[in-house]
Amino acid sequence: MLTSRTFVKRTRAGAVVKVVREHYLRDDIPCGAAACRLCPPAAPVTGNGNAPGLEARPSGPASSLCAEPHFLLPDTNLLLHQIDILEDPVIKNVIVLQTVLQEVRNRSAPVYKRIRDVIQNPEKHFYSFTNEHHRETYIEQKRGENSNDRNDRAIRVAVKWYNEHLKKIEDEEKIQVIFLTNDRTNKEKALEEGITAYTCEEYIKSLAANPELVDRLACVSDEGKEIESGKIIFPEHIPLSKLQQGIKSGIYLQGTYRASRENYLEATVWVHGDAEENKEVIVQGLKHLNRAIHEDIVAVELLARDKWVAPSSVVLQDDGQNEEDIENEEEKENILKTSVNKDMLRPTGKVVGIIKRNWRPYCGMLSKSQIKEARRHLFTPADRRIPRIRIETRQADTLEGQRIIVAIDGWPRNSRYPNGHFVKNLGSAGDKETETEVLLLEHDVPHQAFSQAVLSFLPKMPWSITEEDMKHREDLRHLNVCSVDPPGCTDIDDALHCREIENGNLEVGVHIADVSHFIRPGNALDEESVKRGTTVYLCEKRIDMVPELLSSNLCSLRSNVDRLAFSCIWEMNHKAEILKTRFTKSIINSKASLTYAEAQMRIDSATMNDDITTSLRGLNKLAKILKKKRIDNGALTLSSPEVRFHMDSETHDPIDLQTKELKETNSMVEEFMLLANISVAQKIYDEFPEFALLRKHPAPPPSNYDILVKAAKSKASFYHANSNLEIRTDSAKALAESLDKAESPTFPYLNTLLRILTTRCMMQAVYFCSGMDSDFHHYGLASPIYTHFTSPIRRYADVIVHRLLAVAIGADSTYPELTDKHKLAEMCKNLNYRHKMAQYAQRASVAFHTQLFFKTKGVVNEDAYILFVRKNAIVVLIPKYGLEGTVFFEEKDKPTPKLEYNNEVPSLTVEDTTLHVFDKVKVNIMLDDSNIQHQKMRMVLVEPKV
Repeated sequence: MLTSRTFVKRTRAGAVVKVVREHYLRDDIPCGAAACRLCPPAAPVTGNGNAPGLEARPSGPASSLCAEPHFLLPDTNLLLHQIDILEDPVIKNVIVLQTVLQEVRNRSAPVYKRIRDVIQNPEKHFYSFTNEHHRETYIEQKRGENSNDRNDRAIRVAVKWYNEHLKKIEDEEKIQVIFLTNDRTNKEKALEEGITAYTCEEYIKSLAANPELVDRLACVSDEGKEIESGKIIFPEHIPLSKLQQGIKSGIYLQGTYRASRENYLEATVWVHGDAEENKEVIVQGLKHLNRAIHEDIVAVELLARDKWVAPSSVVLQDDGQNEEDIENEEEKENILKTSVNKDMLRPTGKVVGIIKRNWRPYCGMLSKSQIKEARRHLFTPADRRIPRIRIETRQADTLEGQRIIVAIDGWPRNSRYPNGHFVKNLGSAGDKETETEVLLLEHDVPHQAFSQAVLSFLPKMPWSITEEDMKHREDLRHLNVCSVDPPGCTDIDDALHCREIENGNLEVGVHIADVSHFIRPGNALDEESVKRGTTVYLCEKRIDMVPELLSSNLCSLRSNVDRLAFSCIWEMNHKAEILKTRFTKSIINSKASLTYAEAQMRIDSATMNDDITTSLRGLNKLAKILKKKRIDNGALTLSSPEVRFHMDSETHDPIDLQTKELKETNSMVEEFMLLANISVAQKIYDEFPEFALLRKHPAPPPSNYDILVKAAKSKASFYHANSNLEIRTDSAKALAESLDKAESPTFPYLNTLLRILTTRCMMQAVYFCSGMDSDFHHYGLASPIYTHFTSPIRRYADVIVHRLLAVAIGADSTYPELTDKHKLAEMCKNLNYRHKMAQYAQRASVAFHTQLFFKTKGVVNEDAYILFVRKNAIVVLIPKYGLEGTVFFEEKDKPTPKLEYNNEVPSLTVEDTTLHVFDKVKVNIMLDDSNIQHQKMRMVLVEPKV
């Protein structure tokens, strides 16, 4: 059956055209009920072939409101706000209408994905009913009826149809459909039409056997009706329509809200716009922050210039116990005000409205109310950038001391904190498994087990290289190829060889695991890999981007087994000048899987002269020349303290902690990986100037270097040093050369500190599509073009680069998405996000294991260096452990520390002692576990005495 609408419209050119919209209706769409014989059977949609649908006998929980068996049918708003309830294993047999799914898809991509996952879970018995194409449930929009009212009516029509349809099923016990809606008008209309309808709260509270579900109810109320009682704390948010007009006219600025970790009364808004216009607006004070939450898209109004402030140098944590206590907020806001040089003032504004909320479920702990038998409690998120959240729960005694997940529902103007609801209990705080789960969730690292749909695309075992594979590849198994990696590495991406050829030149090869042979475009394995984006390395755990069969076996270039590779082979002279470059799909057989230490031992050995050792020495000699050339071109050699833990073999607790020692062989491998990446970048860009996936490192804006330049100047005057301590930042080469010269005979660690501080000044390197950008330069490597080719087992960007290179050399065919620059740009955005979060997760894992290490150590006394000076604290680095921490000066009986600026360089005077950046000090280090939620390393200054 066909229904159609005809209308006319005017084109941009002024012509009038007739448009016919056809809408096909069917009468063979199944209702999804297993007991129904009137409808055709539902088609399978789940990965394991199970037919989806509603049970013949609904096995859901018993409801005091409806004794007979029933299915549930929620409306759009209920599904959007109560997804945590619908995901609970207790809730089964739910009908999700096409009308509802389409609205959810338009309004919230994350909720849409979650409900799709639930529908595909055969144990939940959720059924997606295509009501918009069913002959008896499709309705036309009436004249004067808005789309929301039309959709509400369509949902009610579908409920009525279901109840009539299910009555026709020959069964002793009839099944009813209950309509769930939190919309008062919609519910009233449903009741008038004879439909059984309840709010979500009414229905959930009727499930007497499952009282825990009440805690998962989202606290949803109409914003206009939130102010029932209590003092109004925050200004009203301006409506979205007015915000958009204001942004268009320039009254307001739109940007991403970034809360401060160090100061809960300060945030910055990164204003959206062209690169030249990009700027940062400071927001200070509770009322100006106005209920924005980290990562929200907000509208800000700039304050008058005489109200502009400098970024606060005070460290301030929200430790109030009373959820409505705002008495001391103004006092705290006064602490933010510091007299500063006018040059340090920055554009300052206030949040006037929210354009888009970017809330997510938050991990943290319950701060149980002191009031006996209270149901309202405060939840403290693990992420200090997120405010406390007020929740109602009857399980406070059980949840105390547990890590839990909470979702935010809203933030009324009269509440100091947002309202939310309990979602899930993760386990005991401090437990290693629980804390690892927390850091993975907090950093949005996909870590669920690979689904059957994904695993179904893996090669069947036993696997071997076929005759067909041999036809299209170069056989390089005769070469003395070896890999050099950290100890315990099982996902070996790369291997190398070096040999002298007949004309006296050298042949050097970088051989990379041919992951793209196993991961074909568009299948479930490919989609899962691009979603994960990268392998995440924690201290004791690796979250693979691809299943282990590939990462640690078939793709891993292990020794003495045949493996598929993608090879980049150069002919070089002995000055490391490239004479020829070629790329080929290959088969290799690595002769040795070495650690950096083992490779170094072979190179240094006076007795070892076998083929592998000779190859390594050739590689090392060339690598030194390549590195010198890079540095001469202006490549930066920076520093960041990396630590390695030694674990107890039984308890897996850290028993030793030391900074990583880098050997010559680390540098050797790095040089050839960089060279391969540059060679491949040039090749794919030459072939695909619009579609090459490249990596760039933008030059930092000059202001980023302020603290570095001033710190070096202050040290120069302190040590009465010559101009060697002048840091020049006009180019990467000038910076590299001035860092090389920045030495002090009386302070040997100074150069390392300067390089660490330089690293903090850098911008983030990012992936991009060549057709969407004009600046390709990689600042840190001083290379005009760069990409990632050498680690496809652990980076999805490399998989795309392999596909592009394969097409470029005629080894594989292209596909539409590979030559769609807009889709590639979107993919790059996801990859950049995943890489950033993986870095943060890794740091959080190091921080947690550092706490475990110091837990049994008591008080440890160590040398440290001051990195930053704050108004009430100093940030220090302990070289022995690569550990950074904050020393606070806030004892009540002692004078207030005095922050001063000399030529814009800060120093802190505590009593009679003045502390400067880079000063060497002694500190006591201990684990402060008084707050189990935020255990931290506590540091106390021992020398100089204050």
